[in-house]
Amino acid sequence: MQRDRLEIDAYLAWDHTQTERSQLVDGEIFAMTGAEDRHVTVAGNVYIALREHLRDSPCRVYMSDMKLRVDAARSVFYPDVMVTCDPRDHDSRLLKQHPCLVVEVLSPSTAAFDRGDKFAHYRQLPSLAEYLLIDLDTRRCDLYRKGADGLWVLHPTEPGQALSLASVDLSLSAQRLFEQVD
Repeated sequence: MQRDRLEIDAYLAWDHTQTERSQLVDGEIFAMTGAEDRHVTVAGNVYIALREHLRDSPCRVYMSDMKLRVDAARSVFYPDVMVTCDPRDHDSRLLKQHPCLVVEVLSPSTAAFDRGDKFAHYRQLPSLAEYLLIDLDTRRCDLYRKGADGLWVLHPTEPGQALSLASVDLSLSAQRLFEQVD
C-alpha cells in the first residue's frame, strides 16, 4: 500500500509552525536530532573559512538552519553548510534552491544516508558542482565534483591533506578544518 506523500509547499507551511526541526525526504517528514560538539565545530570552521573567502563576492554561505529545497526529489534538507552564488537565492529568505557547494559533516546515525540517498537527491540540483562529506572519526574528506560531462568524480583527502574546493576556488588546510576538535 502506497502511503500519501506530503508536497513541499504543505511541508513548508506545517514546518513554519513547528518548534522542532525536521526534514522532508521524498514526501516524508523526519525529525532531526542535535549534533555533538565536534560536528558543530567542524561545520563552523568550514562556514568561517568560506565566509571569509567569499566576502565581497556574489556568493553567500549558509549554515545548518537554512533550508535547501530539492523539488525533483520532493525534499527539503538542512545542510550543515552550503554556498549559493545564484541571484535567485538572494530573493528567498527562508530557503535556497541553487547551491554550488553543499557540505555535510558525517555522524554515525546519518552517514549512510548522507553518502547514499541524500547525495542522490542533491545530484538532482542542476547548480550543484561539489558535495563534500567530512568524516570526524577518520579526519578524511570525500569531495564529489561534477565534471563537464555531468559525471560525479570522487576526490578524497587523507588525514592531514589540504582540501581543494574548485566550486569556490578555496584551498582549506586540514589544520583549519579540524581546528579546536579533539
